[in-house]
Amino acid sequence: MSKLGDDLYQILNTVEAGERFVLGIVGAPGAGKSTLASKLCSEMNKRNDSEVAIVVPMDGFHFSNEYLAQIKLLPLKGIPDTFDSKSFVKLLDEICKTKNESVFCPRFDRSIEASIPDDIEVKPQHKLVIMEGNYLLLDQSPWSEITKYLSQSWFIDCPMEVILPRLIQRHMDGGKSEQAAKSKVESTDQPNARLIEATKIRATRVLECPS
Repeated sequence: MSKLGDDLYQILNTVEAGERFVLGIVGAPGAGKSTLASKLCSEMNKRNDSEVAIVVPMDGFHFSNEYLAQIKLLPLKGIPDTFDSKSFVKLLDEICKTKNESVFCPRFDRSIEASIPDDIEVKPQHKLVIMEGNYLLLDQSPWSEITKYLSQSWFIDCPMEVILPRLIQRHMDGGKSEQAAKSKVESTDQPNARLIEATKIRATRVLECPS
């Protein structure tokens, strides 16, 4: 089992019945947030021999492409202003306060570049909720309200030379040409990565970039 899994398992053993631990996984695009969140969730459920953990990605709160086109931000999809941050903060508040009934969350589907409403169910049995996203530690309203809901925040510190090839390949896998993928990385992903890097100082824990 992983060292991070060991640490998280020990933390969960201290969470009392009826309480909830919210872990934020933060990092630049391509840093491996989704992969780490999924692995930790699976490991906690396996160790506890029950479904005690669930992942809720921030990406479910992307504004629709239609709305982004209206406000002329579609080419910059992925920057903070292209997310419904107010609704995301509201959901976090609901997850932290609602313990005896389910809370439903949206899921972003990359294959259709759109969010599917109410596709993730946070149940009362989930005492670990892993939130993963770029801007969980961003110090601007309303993003800045997020930290009060996070029990801990783990920042994946990944250098640009590692994430750039991943991002280019991700965009190509989504249907972009190599040149279009590189342009998207230059216009959106690299500025985002620099913005996110500046939030590292607010993390509870900084993790090395996974290979």
